[in-house]
Amino acid sequence: MSKPDIRTGRLTTEEISRNFGDMHPPLSRSEALIEADRCYFCYDAPCTTACPTGIDIPGFIQKIRSYNVLGSAQTILRENIMGGMCARVCPTEVLCEEACVRHTHEDKPVNIGRLQRYATDPVFERGLPMFERAKSTGKSVAVVGGGPAGLSCAHRLAMLGHRVVVFNRDSKLGGLNEYGIAAYKTVNDFAQREVEWILKIGGIEVRANTILGADVTFDELRQGFDAVFLGFGLGGVNDLGLGNEDSDVVMNAVDFIADIRQAEDKSSLPTGRRVVVIGGGMTAIDVAVQSKRLGSEEVQIVYRRGPEKMGASQFEREFAQTNGVGIRYWSMPVKLEKVDGATRVHFESTEIDENGDLLSTGETWIVDADIVFKAVGQAIDEDTLGLVAESIDQRSGRLVVDEQRRTSLEGVWAGGDCIYGHDDLTVTAVQDGKLAAFSIDRQLRGK
Repeated sequence: MSKPDIRTGRLTTEEISRNFGDMHPPLSRSEALIEADRCYFCYDAPCTTACPTGIDIPGFIQKIRSYNVLGSAQTILRENIMGGMCARVCPTEVLCEEACVRHTHEDKPVNIGRLQRYATDPVFERGLPMFERAKSTGKSVAVVGGGPAGLSCAHRLAMLGHRVVVFNRDSKLGGLNEYGIAAYKTVNDFAQREVEWILKIGGIEVRANTILGADVTFDELRQGFDAVFLGFGLGGVNDLGLGNEDSDVVMNAVDFIADIRQAEDKSSLPTGRRVVVIGGGMTAIDVAVQSKRLGSEEVQIVYRRGPEKMGASQFEREFAQTNGVGIRYWSMPVKLEKVDGATRVHFESTEIDENGDLLSTGETWIVDADIVFKAVGQAIDEDTLGLVAESIDQRSGRLVVDEQRRTSLEGVWAGGDCIYGHDDLTVTAVQDGKLAAFSIDRQLRGK
């Protein structure tokens, strides 16, 4: 086995620019009108029921048909303040579009995601204010985490007249929208343009580079504010549980995606000729496709179960394969071996027994890789969890909340990836923040 082939500049700047262009170019006016005309405007719309934020989908599409694009945007943003980002990254193929009555073997669903983008893009391009802040209530709320859940909660609370302070560990707000999504899904710095638009409502103070426990304590927040919302996401990355994971060529997929998102010149990023990605979720797909688009020759995703159990949707799996990424199912890593500075990964084939348990078949195979990406899920950072775990019920390393997103601790709410039972989607995190804001408002007003 030769030494690892990792270097920069595998592709030219022009090739990189093409590879990281907009995944789904926006619809033209005529395309949007044609697509909107396909909607049946169902009275009891299953697409709306399937939307985690409850957007009136037939309503916003009808407004597009009536040439009322800004009215359409308001219908969307009233329920989902991050409707612009969700139009780009939401897995509509398994949510609203899956539920569309036109989704049959003979027909295809209405392209709801791209219509949503058509309606909301003008708002962000022109910086149009859509919502006003209510008269101040004199109450203040601390929001820990500036990702989708935190921003959704903060914006809704500001609309309701409360003063909000967002404590964010990173220099930029946006959470995974800024740091954890494939660059071709949200181009032209859209994540930050959306954040700036959200903050325009006023009444939201941002304290960036502020870490819970290091720069501010949980007790200080509880004592200094009338309510606290925890939306700090998942700061930890799961390990494979194998030796040699500290090797320079074994990387966290989440960190590499963040590097790609923040790089001014993507051609300067070091990439391997042969890449292996271990995992089956959206992170695995995103890091695999982007590696290919950075110039890696061989990229393979290896997942321990079958395709129906993958966190990534069928659309995303097919997208990866059409981008030259191979996917091998029913295999789990059992050994990482360092050879001449590179890595040899030993896999064992798997199967499911009659009880649904994953078993090893005893059959093994080996692949040589210049870079191995770990994409086997995230967990709440242990230090962060330790700050709140003693006082808040938790399960499987995440916080337990009720339907109103209240934790077991009086005056503390939570939402987003850090809560138990969450599905790790931006749209669900937005709904968490919205529901928590309504609950906080009711309590602060004594209702």
